[in-house]
Amino acid sequence: MNPKFKKIDTEYEKNAAKISVLQNRQKELEKQRRELENLDIIGLVRGMGMTAEELSVLMKASRENRPVSDQNKQEESHEEI
Repeated sequence: MNPKFKKIDTEYEKNAAKISVLQNRQKELEKQRRELENLDIIGLVRGMGMTAEELSVLMKASRENRPVSDQNKQEESHEEI
């Protein structure tokens, strides 16, 4: 066997192992990042004194590109019926 091939093959295996370790670390960092983002979001919502229902209305309105006040009026009219 060509000695260069053995050298390249050894380096290839070494790099593959490093990549695997880095990919696992990247997944862990992504998980930690998402957890911190979620904590920040929860903190913001609680800091605003919003209820779960109010947050839901806000999110629905943002998806529909409508002002939240219009969404609240519509929901209030449904509650009255």
